Amino acid sequence: MIAYLHGKLTLKTPTHVFLETSGIGYMLKISLNTYETIQHLESCKLHTSLVVKSENQSVSGFDLYGFFEEAEKDLFEKLVSVSGVGAATARMMLSTFKPDEIRQAILMENEAMIQSIKGIGPKSAKRLILELKDKMGKPLADYGLAPSANNMIKEEALSALVALGFNKPAADKVIVKLMSAGANQSVEGLIKDALKLL
Repeated sequence: MIAYLHGKLTLKTPTHVFLETSGIGYMLKISLNTYETIQHLESCKLHTSLVVKSENQSVSGFDLYGFFEEAEKDLFEKLVSVSGVGAATARMMLSTFKPDEIRQAILMENEAMIQSIKGIGPKSAKRLILELKDKMGKPLADYGLAPSANNMIKEEALSALVALGFNKPAADKVIVKLMSAGANQSVEGLIKDALKLL
């Protein structure tokens, strides 16, 4: 699995780029959100997601998607995990709205905004909200729009606990409890303290 690529941008379009690293040129499909960030750059690092295309239950090809921010990549992977939402639709969503706007729309159950995206109908909008609402964390207003150092520590600790197999809402509750009690404010300390309570 390719986690990210860092290299020279030899071609940039609003839909894809060619990124050269170690003499190899990779074609990565991108969203308009990523394009807006990289359009004036000569080189950059793109976080990647490999999408396997299949026809009649057999592999027919691969597409490599690139994202300037890891948060956008994570949202893309959550979107394509929803039944009926393919990579092209997820990229369309990320080209229509910023990742935070999509996240907020799902959290606030804003079906009208989600349906305004090309390729998303009423059923898909409902399914996106139903399947992803619990995976989006809290609304941005709960944290304040600017991520503070504490919020970054909280998010890193929560991600680590989820990766270890813990239920996200339960882990979130424990971390909030520990942080409000003034527990160890390093990521490692927070994870260790949370593990004792989970």
